[in-house]
Amino acid sequence: MAKVRVSTLAKEFGMTSKELLDHLAEMKIPAKSASSALEDAYVSMVKKKLAPVLEARAAEIEAAKNAEKEAAAAEEAAAKAKAEEERLAAEARREEERRLSLAAQAAEEAARAAAEEEAREAARRERERIKQEELEAKRRAVPASDSGSRFRSLLDQIAAQEVVLKEKKEEDAKKQSAAAAERPARRGRGARGERGGRDDRSERSSAPRRSSAAPSVPAGVDFPNPDKAAKGGKKRKGAQHVEEDRYTRMAREAEEYSREKVLEQARAAVEEASRESTGRRKKRKEKRQAEAAAAAEERKLEEALAQGINPEDLDAVKVSEGITVAELAEALDVSANDIIKRLFLLGTPLTMTQTMSNDLVELVADDMGRKVRIVTAEEENSFSFYDDPKDLKPRPPVVTVMGHVDHGKTSLLDAIRHTNVWSGEAGGITQHIGASEVEINGRQITFVDTPGHEAFTAMRARGAKITDVVVLVVAADDGVMPQTIEAINHSKAADVPIIVAVNKCDKEEANPDRVRQMLTEYGIIPEEWGGQNMFVNVSAKKNIGIDELLETIILQADVLELKANPDTFASGNIIEAKLDRGRGPVATVLVTRGTLRVGDTIVAGTSYGRVRAMLDQHGQHKDEARPSDAVEILGLNSVPAAGDEFRVFEDERDARNLADERSLKARIEEQNKVKHVTLETLFEEMSQNELKELNLVVKADTQGTIEALADSIGKMDQSEVRINIIHSAVGAISETDVSLAAASNAIIIGFGVRPQGKARDAAEKESVQIKTYSIIYKAIEDIDAARIGMLAPTEEEVQTGCAEVRDTFRVPKAGLIAGCMVTEGEISRDDKVRVVRDGVVIFDGVFGSMRRFKDDVKTVKNGYECGLGIEKFQDIKVGDVFEAYKIIEVARTE
Repeated sequence: MAKVRVSTLAKEFGMTSKELLDHLAEMKIPAKSASSALEDAYVSMVKKKLAPVLEARAAEIEAAKNAEKEAAAAEEAAAKAKAEEERLAAEARREEERRLSLAAQAAEEAARAAAEEEAREAARRERERIKQEELEAKRRAVPASDSGSRFRSLLDQIAAQEVVLKEKKEEDAKKQSAAAAERPARRGRGARGERGGRDDRSERSSAPRRSSAAPSVPAGVDFPNPDKAAKGGKKRKGAQHVEEDRYTRMAREAEEYSREKVLEQARAAVEEASRESTGRRKKRKEKRQAEAAAAAEERKLEEALAQGINPEDLDAVKVSEGITVAELAEALDVSANDIIKRLFLLGTPLTMTQTMSNDLVELVADDMGRKVRIVTAEEENSFSFYDDPKDLKPRPPVVTVMGHVDHGKTSLLDAIRHTNVWSGEAGGITQHIGASEVEINGRQITFVDTPGHEAFTAMRARGAKITDVVVLVVAADDGVMPQTIEAINHSKAADVPIIVAVNKCDKEEANPDRVRQMLTEYGIIPEEWGGQNMFVNVSAKKNIGIDELLETIILQADVLELKANPDTFASGNIIEAKLDRGRGPVATVLVTRGTLRVGDTIVAGTSYGRVRAMLDQHGQHKDEARPSDAVEILGLNSVPAAGDEFRVFEDERDARNLADERSLKARIEEQNKVKHVTLETLFEEMSQNELKELNLVVKADTQGTIEALADSIGKMDQSEVRINIIHSAVGAISETDVSLAAASNAIIIGFGVRPQGKARDAAEKESVQIKTYSIIYKAIEDIDAARIGMLAPTEEEVQTGCAEVRDTFRVPKAGLIAGCMVTEGEISRDDKVRVVRDGVVIFDGVFGSMRRFKDDVKTVKNGYECGLGIEKFQDIKVGDVFEAYKIIEVARTE
């Protein structure tokens, strides 16, 4: 019969194990501890005995729950009532504020309307007054005979009046001269008339003379005696004529004076109007210039913000690193002799074709009063963008997982993604950068997995630059390790927030508090201790704390307020790239801005092409990728470098030109790296003629692996042996690589790739050594051991034979069997085997079965057919090559 433990029964009854043990003791049922097992009969007895107690307890629990519900309902009702009161009060306040605002606005509108009406009335009166004055001035200035004529402008009227005055003056001068000529004749005729005594014409002609002889007769004098008046009629007639001439002259002079005054006032008004017009034009011009200067300053600030530099640096001349004297002279638009002269005075004489250091460039530019900005190679290959804040929209976070080797980074991602990546990695260590997307409660998170070994420092640093949040994985049993410190330094340098995941908390020797204490030495302080870093205890294998970690990541992303502009052309970074024999160059990209679509033309470093296909992490086709999406693209003309920035171009011609320009520049820089002997280094080279060199040809399956290997070799001590990588590329080891190695006396290093058949034969013929590895640190250890001459006896791989898959078929209980033809050597049942597809190793294991016809065999020689099964591997395809090998102990003699 089934037995039930005391602890299980206690949980079923809703009580503690101690309470249940007390009841069992009262019932005389044997039970020593919570782990004691009870027979089915005892269980029935206990249930029957404790039924009232359980019912009472259930009633109490139900009553407590009901009370809690009632209290919660009352509290909720009170909260709703309070919220309603606050809402009504707020609405009343808003209504009162709205009423006051409307009243104030109405009063302001009325005052403004009254002011505008008064201003319009004053302007109308002023216009009428000015119009009346202009009409009056015109009436006084224009003669009666010309009153009907109209002039086009005031200046035309002034000119016309000046002409009229000039003509009148000439006419008056002519009249005066004619009158002066007639006066002697009139005097003679008057004298003769007086002597004749009675001629009427002489009397008429003598009137002017008499008027001139008696000019003092006042106007309007009447004689008292009529007879005298009758006798003096002729005299009055002459006096009247004199008076008429005098008044006409006075009127004409008054008219001329008034006209001169009007003309003078008109000239002054025209001059004043001209000055005012000139002043207004000048002010408008100054205003336009000020607005243009402000707009230029605003554009300058926007450009500086887009490039992420100081606005003052925009006016600086941009020069690249390693610029020559001639190029600097051309950039500064000065003579090269001026720069050479200053270099000579600085104690560093250089020729026009020699390169200058950054310090020398800055010193020379400062001495010439110019400002320069030195642009690095990374900045030259990068793009600058500026997005309007209105166009920015929220985007998912990009999370990078970092930490020491074997601390469980990939295992943690497996738990999140529900995959099993760790088992497929060589040595259990992640060898490439990968990216994946995870949906959490409708929220997307993009994870970037970086390798854990210190050889991948450069790859891990690149991962920290493209991420928003770093998850630092630290094993609870190991604590802080050297690569943990490196990850912290990279994250701080990139100014990225760090979330610490304390992994392996399920182990007995785990001590999460010790990890927290160790991390405080490096500035990583938990929030519960007053710091700014969030800590989460997790266990990747037992799936503990995963949800809490994801919630913490989303919380950190909400704090950062991550945004991007998805409605523009795409740009981002290359996470990883490789060469696939069937698909060509394949690049994994992370979109940081815009939307990448199938058919877009992109440039990434020295590579360009049109996106022919786009795949997600599951190999499914996608039509577009938005910000923070990681996808795999096909269509580039070559394999780009991991970490290169890419962007979309509208014209494929522009993309090709930019890529060709970068390729040419890279080739020139590569050629310039060759150091030639100079007079200064001749003695040093002669003294070091014993110096040894080790040349390497590196072939790998990804570009990131080549960079990591080169970075690790560069850190080695090369005082005894100089290590040169003369060639590196992505893909299988070819016959060309063997020829290059033979000509350069080099060793071929292959990582994750295999030599082709012709390449293997050529290597044996030329005695070129080919070393293949699946884990990078082993390659580095071998190179370092060869460098210092300390190669100890170790294991060596010996290839025994090769078999080509001709067909596949399934066998019950055995799985997928490959029908093969042995093409080289002899294959043994005890050999290890590699599955090579298109020159790339896809699996490394052992044989599961080996048969000829229906018989199990131990060996199969060259030229025979056989059926081969691979243990724990079923993805066998026609055309695959099985390479059988053994590991034997040999003594190294190199």
